[in-house]
Amino acid sequence: MPTQLDTWLGVVFIVLLLEATRRTTGLIVPIISLCFIAYAYFGPYLPQPWTHRGFDVGQLVGHLFVTLEGIFGVPVDVSSSLIILFTIYGALLQHSAAGKFFIDFSMALMGNKANSAGRTVVLSSFLLGGPSGSGVATTVMIGTVAAPMLKKAGFEKNAAGGLLAAGGLGAILSPPVLGAAAFLIAEFLKISYLDVIWMALIPTVLYYLSLLIMVEIDAKRFGARNVNITPELGLGTMTKRYGFHFISLLAVVVFMVIGFSPALSVFYAILVTFALSFLRKDAALMPKKLVRALADGSVGALNAATTCACAGIVVGVVTLTGLGLKFSSIVIAYAGGSLLLTALYTALIVWIIGLAVPVTASYIICAVIAAPALIKLGVPDYAAHMFIFYYAVLSEVSPPTALSPFAAAAITGGDPYRTTLQSWKYTLPAFVVPFVFVCDPQGVGLLLSIPKGGSWVDIVEITFKTTCGLMALAAVAQNWGLRQNTPLERGLLLLSGLLLVFPSLIEALIESAIGRDISYTFLPGLIIGLGVLLWQARTRVQPLPA
Repeated sequence: MPTQLDTWLGVVFIVLLLEATRRTTGLIVPIISLCFIAYAYFGPYLPQPWTHRGFDVGQLVGHLFVTLEGIFGVPVDVSSSLIILFTIYGALLQHSAAGKFFIDFSMALMGNKANSAGRTVVLSSFLLGGPSGSGVATTVMIGTVAAPMLKKAGFEKNAAGGLLAAGGLGAILSPPVLGAAAFLIAEFLKISYLDVIWMALIPTVLYYLSLLIMVEIDAKRFGARNVNITPELGLGTMTKRYGFHFISLLAVVVFMVIGFSPALSVFYAILVTFALSFLRKDAALMPKKLVRALADGSVGALNAATTCACAGIVVGVVTLTGLGLKFSSIVIAYAGGSLLLTALYTALIVWIIGLAVPVTASYIICAVIAAPALIKLGVPDYAAHMFIFYYAVLSEVSPPTALSPFAAAAITGGDPYRTTLQSWKYTLPAFVVPFVFVCDPQGVGLLLSIPKGGSWVDIVEITFKTTCGLMALAAVAQNWGLRQNTPLERGLLLLSGLLLVFPSLIEALIESAIGRDISYTFLPGLIIGLGVLLWQARTRVQPLPA
C-alpha cells in the first residue's frame, strides 16, 4: 500500500509525464490519459454499462505509479530495453550512408524504363523502411531525392506526395522494427520477437506488391515518361563498394535466427554496422559522426518512450477497472455476435483513436480494450493483435496526425489534404488484408501460421487468392485495368476482388440467403477478373492526360 509520500511523489511524477508527452507528441495523448484517469475516479457516477465502484487518488496512484501494471508496465519496459536500441541502430545505418546507398541501388536497379521513378520509390521504401521503422523519416529521406524524378515522369504533385507517403507507411509495417510495435506485440502475447517478424513477412510483401501494382497502373493510366535516373556508379560497382550495407540490414534477423535474444541481437547488429562502416572512408563512423548518430538515436527514442509511458496510464486504468472485458462485451452485443461486424467495429474504433494519437499509443490502447472482443469470438490472439496493429498504422495517413502525407506535400509542393487522399488511394487495397487473417479460416496462413486442421498448402492458397484479389482491387481503386474501366467493368472487378479476398465470407452470405450449405471456392472470382482483363485486351490502351 502506498504511503502519503508515495502518493504525492506519484502525483508529481504523473504530472511531469503528461507534460513530457505533451512536449514530444502534442496534447492529444495526455488528454486521453486524463480522460481514463477521470473514468477510474468517477466510476460510480457513470451510466450503465460503464459504471464501476470507483477508485480514489491513493488507489489510482498506487496502481499506476507503484505497481508494474501501470506506467512502469510492458510499454515502458519495451521502450527502455528494445526501442531505444533499434532507434540507435537505425541512426547508425543512416549516418554510415546506408540510406543513400539503398536509394542509389534502387535507382540503378530500375534503370531508365517507363515508370522507373515510381518503381524506385517502392523499392527504396522497402529497403529503407524495415530498419528505420519511421514512416515520416522514410518519406522525407526518399522524397528529397525522388520528388523531382516523379515530377519529370509526369506524376501530378499530389499523386507524387501520396506515393511517397504510402511508401513511408510501409516502414511501419515492415520487419524488423514495425514502427516499434513488433516488440510490444511480442511482449503482450508472450511470444518471441522472431515470431512477430515471421508473422509480418507475407503482409509486408503483399503491401509493397499492391503498391507496385498501383504504380504500374499509374504508368499506363497517364503514360509515364522515361526519366534518366542512373546514379554516378553502375549497379555492379556500387554493390561491390557499398554492398556491405545489406549485411548491416540483415544482421538483426541473422543473430536472432542463431538464437540470441532481441536485445542482444540488435546490440551485436550495432557493432557489425559500426565495424563495416570502416570499409569505406565516406561511410566510416568516425568519433564525431558516431556521437552524432548516438545522439540522434537517443533523441529519436523520446517520442516512443513518453508515448509508451503515457499509454501505460491507459493500460493501468483498463486493468484496474476491468474496462477491457466490459468493452469487448459491449462491442459484441452491438455486433449481434457477428465476427464480420465485430471486426468492422474494431477497425473503426482503432482508426478513430488513431486519428488523434501516434501508431504506438493507438496500438497499446486498442490492444487492451478492443482485442478481447475478437479473441472472444474465436480469433487467435496473435491474429487479433496484428489486425489492431494494421489499423493503428492508418493514423500515419489520416488527418489530423497524417504526418507522412503532410511531410510529402511539403516536399512536392502539393496540398496536404489532397496528398492525404492520394495516399489513401495507394494504400486502400492493402488494408483489406487484416480482415483476411481475422475473418477467413485460412487467413492465419498470411501470418505464416498453419490453420487448424490444415497444412502448408493453405498458406500458399490464401496467399495466392489474396494477391489476385489485391490486383483486382487495385484496378478498381485506379479505375484502370488494361485500359480505363467502364462502370460495369469496375463493378465486376470489385466483385472479383471481394470473391478472391473474402471467399469464406461470401460463402456464408450465400448460405444465409439460400438457406443451405454450399461448397464455394475462389474460382468464380478468378474467372470474373480474368474475363474482364481479356475483354479489355481487345481495346487499345489510351493513356489519360497527366
